[in-house]
Amino acid sequence: MIRGALLIALAALLWATTGIVAKSLFTGTELQAITLAFLRLATALPFFWLLMRREQQQLRNADANAPGSSLRQLNLRSLVPLAALGLFQAIYQGSYLLAVDLTGAGIATLIALCLPPVLVVILAAPLLGEKPGLVTIMALITAVIGTTMLVLSDMDTSGTLRLAGILMALLAALVYTGFTLTSRYSSTGTSVFTTAFICFFTAALILLPVVVLSGGFEGIQELELRHWLMVAFIGIVPTCIGYVCFFAGMKTTPATLSSIIVTLEPLFVALLAWIILEEVLGPIGIAGALILTAAVIVASLYGGKSGAAPKDDTQTSA
Repeated sequence: MIRGALLIALAALLWATTGIVAKSLFTGTELQAITLAFLRLATALPFFWLLMRREQQQLRNADANAPGSSLRQLNLRSLVPLAALGLFQAIYQGSYLLAVDLTGAGIATLIALCLPPVLVVILAAPLLGEKPGLVTIMALITAVIGTTMLVLSDMDTSGTLRLAGILMALLAALVYTGFTLTSRYSSTGTSVFTTAFICFFTAALILLPVVVLSGGFEGIQELELRHWLMVAFIGIVPTCIGYVCFFAGMKTTPATLSSIIVTLEPLFVALLAWIILEEVLGPIGIAGALILTAAVIVASLYGGKSGAAPKDDTQTSA
């Protein structure tokens, strides 16, 4: 389980690079956020396709009847949760970015990342049979407190309490909760790259008409080579590699624990902003970072022992 926890932590680190690169991209271009969301998926899809075909070939060589070794072998019961992952991903992209625009990055991040672990704890037991122990619950509470201190350490940039933005952030939190629970459910029966390809192919199909109708492709030809390299980075590193790590980690990590580990993302964002953008992290933020880190370490080492995570013997190439 430690390996799975480390993979999810790595995913959180890679996801954190998205905001840093996107901030530079938005500063120098007129690219819309929803357009970037689509472009990152479109960039990642060819890589997911190649990795999926390679994975399918390896599974066929190992066992011709291996489950999920071919897209044609996936039945409706397998495809529905994978398509749901794509739907959740598309809605999360739009609702979170809109929440940031309406109410500020601090408040949007606080709601979108702190609420899902609580919801996962509540829903994981009846839906997945995962019953978190006392250590996990205490680690969850501590992680939420640490994340709150970290995100709100700079009150000047945290944003304002606008109802529309709060509602969008709540929607993002609900969708991310569904994404986490569905990931745990679907990952136990389907190979990693097949899961990733179907998820992001569905999300791209959903976002495409939204971008077209909103005029998001207007002016895209004005992007310079360095801007396209930034788009490629976001599509390959945090999207392709990041989500592959996440799906692989979810195979052996309880949904409750994974939702706690993902709260490391704002910590990584703050550290990257400090290193790359020279943004100062205040005393409250530093204290929150230490509390959050301690909570995640404790949850990873001890919290999962009391959870009833389903056993999974699926072999992957990740």
